[in-house]
Amino acid sequence: MANILLTPSIIARESLMVLQNNMVLGGLVHKDYSAEFANVGDTITVRKPATFSVNEFDGSTIVIQDAKESRVPVTLDKHLDLSFRVTSKDLSLNISDFSTQFIAPAMRAFAQDVDSRIASLYVGIPYTSGEAGITPNSVGSLTGVRKVMNDNKVPMQGRNLVLDTAADAKLLELDTFNRVDASGTNTALQEAQLGRKLGFDIYMDQNIKKHIKGSLTAATAPSVAAVVPVDSVTATFKDTSLTGTIKRGDIFSVAGDSQTYTVLADASAAGNSVVVSFWPAAKLEWETNAVVTITDSHAANIAFHKNAFCMVTRQLALPMGNQNAQYIDYNGLALRVVMGYDMQSKSDIVSIDLLCGFKALTPELACRLLG
Repeated sequence: MANILLTPSIIARESLMVLQNNMVLGGLVHKDYSAEFANVGDTITVRKPATFSVNEFDGSTIVIQDAKESRVPVTLDKHLDLSFRVTSKDLSLNISDFSTQFIAPAMRAFAQDVDSRIASLYVGIPYTSGEAGITPNSVGSLTGVRKVMNDNKVPMQGRNLVLDTAADAKLLELDTFNRVDASGTNTALQEAQLGRKLGFDIYMDQNIKKHIKGSLTAATAPSVAAVVPVDSVTATFKDTSLTGTIKRGDIFSVAGDSQTYTVLADASAAGNSVVVSFWPAAKLEWETNAVVTITDSHAANIAFHKNAFCMVTRQLALPMGNQNAQYIDYNGLALRVVMGYDMQSKSDIVSIDLLCGFKALTPELACRLLG
């Protein structure tokens, strides 16, 4: 006989707790949750913090600024599901044993999926530090990304740095991180964690992405086909022979402009030219024939403030006529658990799902640390 205490409510609470404990990136980004019901494909708006500028008082008149929060649309286009069969014997387990056998491995898979989707948001980050193809391996690697974030006026509090396995291993070799007298803590020695250094809470995540640049190939080097005015977000690149594709997430720079830019959409060359959409808007006017340099393939380690990215979740409606279901939310996460019976396989099914969307909320608060 099934354990009557093993209800969807208990499974949901246990699942949410395990998910929270297994996420890395998912636990570091801004999360937006509301108890309203939504469907896959719905677009909602997420509020961004208000921004202000300081004016010098001239002795007679003050400048009144409207404290308006801007809003960013986010599409709830991800319906993540993990369903598995259980037997009557499985359902007779206590929640601790059931969690060990089913919930823990299921939620680890969920956490990996969520972290992977957040890591993929690197494509919207145009700011970079380090060298493509060279694994970060020195304190200078961290001070370099710190400078970029300082220059972009990213708040000092709440900065995170999430590394791939290669960068994590290299930095752990440094005395700064693994000697107690240098680091001030034995955390790295005991748990191989980098901890907080140089203003960053530093983590390792196996889901950090490797960006493979597009196949754009030029006879010499791509160049600007015609003058690109300040604040433009599209440009045409050309060469005497230009073939292949420039890829979303590619990073490029233009001679005479120190800003780096990220490509917003894949584009293929035709007639020895390619039209590129990019962000941020051009900081300077680009002259005709200015040489364009595209950054090589790289590991996209991410330094960011919490408000750089968001994960949005909303409630999915409980199945009609099915009382064996539960919805639970905590700390910006919400899971639905439904237990049912599959007539065809004659087995009980536990289904855990999550409706969510992901977006780069304020890319200015992030930087790619190239590896």
